[in-house]
Amino acid sequence: PTHTHTHAINNLSGAGKAIAVLTSGGDAQGMNAAVRAVVRMGLYVGAKVYFIHEGYQGMVDGGDNIREATWESVSSMLQVGGTVIGSARCKEFRTHEGRLKAAHNLVQRGITNLCVIGGDGSLTGANLFREEWSGLLTELVEQGLIEQDSIQKYSALHIVGMVGSIDNDFCGTDMTIGTDSALHRIIEVVDAIMTTAQSHQRTFVLEVMGRHCGYLALVSALACGADWVLIPEMPPEDGWEDKMCQKLSATRSRGTRLNIIIVAEGAIDRHGKPITSSFVKDLVVKNLGFDTRVTILGHVQRGGTPSAFDRILASRMGVEAVLALLETTANTPACVVSLCGNQSVRLPLMECVEMTQEVQKAMDEKRFEEAVKLRGRSFENNLKTYKLLAHRKPESDLPHSNFNVAVLNVGAPAAGMNAAVRSAVRVGISEGHKMFAVSDGFEGFYKGQIKEIKWADVGGWTGQGGSLLGTKRTLPAKHVDKIAAQMRQHNINALLIIGGFEGFLSLLELLTARGKYEELCVPMVMVPATVSNNVPGSDLSIGADTALNAITSTCDRIKQSASGTKRRVFIIETMGGYCGYLASVGGLAAGADAAYIYEESFDIRDLQANVEHLTEKMKTSIQRGLVLRNENSNENYTTDFIYQLYSEEGRGVFDCRKNVLGHMQQGGAPSPFDRNFGTKISAKAMQWVTRKLGETFRQGRVFANSEDSCCLLGMRRRALVFQPVVQLKDETDFVHRIPKEQWWLKLRPLMKILAKYKTSYDVSDSGQLEHVVHNRPKELDA
Repeated sequence: PTHTHTHAINNLSGAGKAIAVLTSGGDAQGMNAAVRAVVRMGLYVGAKVYFIHEGYQGMVDGGDNIREATWESVSSMLQVGGTVIGSARCKEFRTHEGRLKAAHNLVQRGITNLCVIGGDGSLTGANLFREEWSGLLTELVEQGLIEQDSIQKYSALHIVGMVGSIDNDFCGTDMTIGTDSALHRIIEVVDAIMTTAQSHQRTFVLEVMGRHCGYLALVSALACGADWVLIPEMPPEDGWEDKMCQKLSATRSRGTRLNIIIVAEGAIDRHGKPITSSFVKDLVVKNLGFDTRVTILGHVQRGGTPSAFDRILASRMGVEAVLALLETTANTPACVVSLCGNQSVRLPLMECVEMTQEVQKAMDEKRFEEAVKLRGRSFENNLKTYKLLAHRKPESDLPHSNFNVAVLNVGAPAAGMNAAVRSAVRVGISEGHKMFAVSDGFEGFYKGQIKEIKWADVGGWTGQGGSLLGTKRTLPAKHVDKIAAQMRQHNINALLIIGGFEGFLSLLELLTARGKYEELCVPMVMVPATVSNNVPGSDLSIGADTALNAITSTCDRIKQSASGTKRRVFIIETMGGYCGYLASVGGLAAGADAAYIYEESFDIRDLQANVEHLTEKMKTSIQRGLVLRNENSNENYTTDFIYQLYSEEGRGVFDCRKNVLGHMQQGGAPSPFDRNFGTKISAKAMQWVTRKLGETFRQGRVFANSEDSCCLLGMRRRALVFQPVVQLKDETDFVHRIPKEQWWLKLRPLMKILAKYKTSYDVSDSGQLEHVVHNRPKELDA
């Protein structure tokens, strides 16, 4: 349902306003999605929108570099990497004369709203320009270049920034546009290297971008389980060379055929001396004699098509940026649109820039702990989790708990499940527990398919799709007596379930059975993993991001298949049960014209309106349409029905094709997001288990029968929260297996606006300006 309230719409008029958009600095995948969103949202609210080509250089040169944008001019941009409107480093804009020329070019076209997509340098430049604006106009009047009345008419320049940078080096936002896509490129390379290492015993030294920021290196190391990582924020202790070599030879002796060392290009040691990838290679060769290869990824990381995550991030930010421009007044500070958890927020631009510079200062002054803290909580947690999982402590140093913890997968397979299992097993072992793996979910459980699983058993699991433990949809209630018997036989003191909606139902059943079987009175926790993203209590589930990428890349190919064919509409069916997440968010990422879902009921009039919209669209230069339909969106309006309706109604105007995506949405190697999300959320679940085991251990045994000892760990807006499953019952529609309230429904108007529907956009959800320093947005507490 789209809420309308008149106040929102009246506020949202861009009539008489002119907005210009530019991309500046290094290019990043997803910039085009942001440009497209700014243009379409700007036109939607009735403003004039201009492209500024070649960044600030184009603003200074003016002329043909500043062109009016139309709806059609941003078509087919969504799936293109880099930036279509060009970007350049510009010395001239750094001079007063350059900025004077730029101001003249803008005023001539009546442009007083600027949307800048770039790194912190580009944004700082924009802010300086804004501060000088009235002075520049006065100069232009004195030189007789503009009329006196222009000073009043164009008195203030409004600026909104979006950070496009693959390094993710900007404080105040969890993710910058392009980071996720860069991780995709890195992980593709790592996965390719892993296969060649199955053939030869090798050590690979991989150099990734990040002159001042180790984010890419750190997260890729986390996502592929690298043996060693070198980043500028946290230089290794003196004597690291020997430590690293010891670690490498130890893993070799345990039978690993492959070692991966990831080096950020800006890596340094404690004394500020650069650590290069060739230095690392020579070190390994000299000390260990291992066959070692260096791979420098370089500009590959900026390349390729943007990931689903970046397209959605950039589209949401672009819409938010236009709203922010319409709502700024002469005295609002310039703001930057950021992502926090999964919410768009606005932050004061200069506060963020200052904090970003603080990090650099801390590093220059060798205050490394502080640099890591300043990078924000999600960076810090990535580092903590990496340290926890990468280095196996010698048995003698491990605590010894005498507790046995079982891990199992329940429900349908989802990419990222294996990363979550690996993380749980390793965290459990480092906390002193004995870890047991259960095959085939509760079916394997009651049949006794339960074996101890060791540190080395889960090596290389992060990159594997599907479920290596095996997973089934079987629920425990039917066999609860046998399950309790197995718990007793193996002396299982805690359970970690990684799975989908069935996992949630299982916990409810086991909770009910606690009265009868005290073997079930142990801490139990579930981590959501399902492509459908339909688990109550969590905004996101492991596996959904990978599925979105599969849908997006397939839709890209399908759209491309029509490039030679005139006028074609594709009807594509996605998975998700009754949950419309994949269809809606996939629709946003793929640039669909409509997405039919169960949660937003539709009738024949809506279908008719969509056909008319597509008929109109075919008269423009964009001669193809894309319609997504969730598999259970309506039992009578089936995919076939919609296909036949469109074919008949579009006869003579466009022809139709249909495609059921099916199980390819469940397969494939997990995306970087799912690997990391799975790794971090599962580590957190395991730490909870350890805490609960300690709390519930009385008179020599574990006994837990309170509601809060049976939880679901979910991501809620900005934090990871443990919620007793009992409390989630009221939030759940058990018939349709979906949560009653779903956050992503408020993204649906975005898709419609970007596909040119007359719809209303409720501003109440959009971000108000938040302050970074005093109440730093709580970053993803993962």
